[in-house]
Amino acid sequence: MKGVAGRKEWLGLAVLVLPVLLVSVTVTVLYFALPFLSADLAPTGPQLLWIVDVYAFLLAGLLVPMGALGDRIGRRRLLLAGAAVFGVTSVVAAYAPSAELLIAARALQGAAAASLMPPTLALIRDMFRDPRQRRTAVALWAASFAGGSVLGPIVGGWLLERFWWGSVFLISVPVMVLLLILGPALLPEHRAPASTGFDLPGAALSLVAVLPIVYGVKQFATGEPGPLAVLGVVAGIAVGAAFLRRQRELADPMLDPRLFADRGFTMPLVTSTLAVFALVGLFYFVAQYLQLVLGLRPLVAGLLTLPAAGMALVGSLLAAGISRRVRPGYVMGAGMTLAAAGFLVMSTIDAGSDRWLLVAGLLLPGAGIGAVQALASGMIVDAAPPERAGSASAVLEAATELGAALGVAILGSVGLAVYRGRFAATAPESLPLDGSGAAGESLGGAAGVAARLPEQAAAELLDVARTAFTGGMQLAALLCAALMATAAVSVAILLRTVRADPGGSTPRRLRQR
Repeated sequence: MKGVAGRKEWLGLAVLVLPVLLVSVTVTVLYFALPFLSADLAPTGPQLLWIVDVYAFLLAGLLVPMGALGDRIGRRRLLLAGAAVFGVTSVVAAYAPSAELLIAARALQGAAAASLMPPTLALIRDMFRDPRQRRTAVALWAASFAGGSVLGPIVGGWLLERFWWGSVFLISVPVMVLLLILGPALLPEHRAPASTGFDLPGAALSLVAVLPIVYGVKQFATGEPGPLAVLGVVAGIAVGAAFLRRQRELADPMLDPRLFADRGFTMPLVTSTLAVFALVGLFYFVAQYLQLVLGLRPLVAGLLTLPAAGMALVGSLLAAGISRRVRPGYVMGAGMTLAAAGFLVMSTIDAGSDRWLLVAGLLLPGAGIGAVQALASGMIVDAAPPERAGSASAVLEAATELGAALGVAILGSVGLAVYRGRFAATAPESLPLDGSGAAGESLGGAAGVAARLPEQAAAELLDVARTAFTGGMQLAALLCAALMATAAVSVAILLRTVRADPGGSTPRRLRQR
């Protein structure tokens, strides 16, 4: 049938999922390697922060310019160029002899990752013209994001138990080589039929707008942001406004601001961002709970999150099928409701809970948010003209990065405030004065102090610290449940006029009754 994808397109989808999965893994896998590379390279405190953060800064800041660049020079060309740079910089990072060189390699990795992400979703639109097939393809693409985030700790834990810290970077090399070999044969080339030159001033404004905002948000996550963090957020918003004003004035803009007036674009974008905000923010607590409260090894802790990744895949595929008969707004609302229910379960977890209660609590958000991400991704790209698909997907991915950063910053700050208050009220009298400050700051600090104490005093300290920590996690989970419930009602109401095509496929554009 005309327009129906065949074996080549589905094999091409498998190739497109590779960089998505890898970039998602790379975001989380480094955290487990930090103690090892710190012992080897001896970075200063600021250098260690840059090793972690510079990747996210460049990735978030360059997504929109890279999306527009792919629309102009060719999406496959940009994807393959990004794959080559990512592979080379991964080798440099793995064998970096100094912290300075590792920071530089991580920066180039972030820029390369920004060139990998927008073309993948835009090429799916080019390859899958049949709406039903496209929904399934987008669902698999969205599920790979969630799967990569969960696989990161598992892969990192396994590698670090067997190899040196550089191995967490080298895993990307064979994946990029495979993409470079198979991409030219299985992926089509697509670019806008007619466009002006690349808007370099606009790209600079986009980068300057996003970087200070991401910096400010990450500083807020530390609990002591300072005036520079506030200034960064304010300056970023101001530059962002200048960027949008410039885009409105251009005949061929990098990002068409009129997209945001389309409810079929804006509502899925907001809903997806809120879902990522809640999920990533709660996983900030989950990782610490599994390792510092339950005392599990990183590999075991990662394995316990696998069921949530599996449910994300199930939710993505089910949503793609159900939305052929049920309006997508209602399906997304149901997904957010599932997430709210799961977060309510997590709000009951305390220091003495069984690990399987946490696993059960993660299953519902996994399925619900998987469904939301699958439908939102397809609707966002479909709402844009075909020649702007790369830019639209870049906006989605930039919003995802911002949602994740805000989730850790805001929910982490809430949990930290609860921890400090409860610990101060219940701190054991036997705690030495020289350890009271560190123990009262975080659960990790308390664990470090406990390691230097006699067994009974350490157990008493850890009991208080774990109780205080789970109190913060409970409040954060309740806030997420309330946010998801509100979003469920909002998306169901505001997208209630979106309906399926007459043939039963999901909508490509927002259409009113």
